[in-house]
Formats: sequence, structure tokens, C-alpha cells
Amino acid sequence: MTAPPDDCLARNDWICGEYLSTRRDILLDAVAQHLQLTAVSVLVALVLAVPLAVLARRWRAAAGPVLALTTVLYTIPSLAMFSLLLPVYGLSASLVVAGLVLYSLTLLVRNILAGLRAVPEETREAARGMGYGPLRQLLTVELPLALPSAMAGLRIATVSAVSLVTIGAVVGFGGLGNLIYAGMNTYFKAQVLTASVLCVVIAVAADLLLLGLQRVLTPWERV
Repeated sequence: MTAPPDDCLARNDWICGEYLSTRRDILLDAVAQHLQLTAVSVLVALVLAVPLAVLARRWRAAAGPVLALTTVLYTIPSLAMFSLLLPVYGLSASLVVAGLVLYSLTLLVRNILAGLRAVPEETREAARGMGYGPLRQLLTVELPLALPSAMAGLRIATVSAVSLVTIGAVVGFGGLGNLIYAGMNTYFKAQVLTASVLCVVIAVAADLLLLGLQRVLTPWERV
């Protein structure tokens, strides 16, 4: 009976420091791709969600269709969503970004709209009485007061996007998901665990960063 090897990679341990030291460049590249896909997806979704929420707030007839459409998009399974977008974007990072944007819209639109609806009507009347036009009122009164709800939606959308990026491994653009997928196929324990833990770390760090940003942007909430 032979003694177990001293190398944790040879033993295929779940926790292996040797994996971190020998695969550092691979891990850094995967983390960079994961962060890039997440950031681009959430930012594009935010740019689309704000006007959609404003439209739903200003014209009540549009609220139902906007919320219904974004909700339907959120219910589509991720693999099916990528399959539907494949003819348009091909096997590219844009395919993953487009899918994540559509998923993020539901969370962002609903929370931004809820924040806009929560702005007191007397506040809007006071702004109009001071000569504020619709655009100035929106930018300097309504959106700032809607920030707490909007930031809550942004935090949820970001954490969800960090998780959903891993599905992009099916098309070769999944960040840390690529390592998880490859590790599962080869039963490489250290790779699966390390990539999974890094996903959790990224999600928690992003949530804390956005929470800190929310506190900076909404000082009245602290009071």
C-alpha cells in the first residue's frame, strides 16, 4: 500500500494552496473577465431601466406593458435565453452581456419605478411652484429621492449578474464559470471550489461597495 502523495494537486484535494500559486494567472484572467461582463451588463441595464421607469411613471398606461415585458424576460431560463440570442450575437461576450441586461431590467425597472412613485406629490408641486420644468424636476428632485429604492435594485441586480455570468461558460465567456465548468468535467476539486469561492467574494464585495455608495449618495437616510 503506497503512501498518499505530498502534492495536494496530485491528491486532488478540495483546498489546495498549490493550485493558487500555479494557476494564479488563469485565475486573474477569469476574475477580470467576470468583473468586466458583470459591470458592462449592469451599466447597460441601468441606462435602459431609468428611461423605462420614467416612462412608466409619467404615463400610467405604459406601466403595465413595461413591467409585464421585463417580468416575462426574467422568467426565461438562461440557457433558453442564450439560445434565442445566439443568431443575433453569435458565440461572443456580447451574447452573455445581452442576456444579463435583459435579466437585470426586471429588478432595476421595478425598484426605480417604486422609488419614483414614492416621491410625495407635494414635493413635486413645490418643485413646479419654484419654476422647475419636467426635466429639471426629474433630475434634481425625483431621481435623488428615488435613489434608496433604485440602489436596492442595483445591488440585487449586480449580485444576480455575478452569479449568472457563470452560465456564460456554455459559450466560452463565463469568467470564473469557465473554470467551474472545466473543473466539473474533469472532477478537478480545487478548481471548482476556488472559482466558486471567488464568485461569492466578488458578489459580497460588489454588494458592500454599492451599499457604501448608497450611504454616500443618500446622507438624509442616515439621519
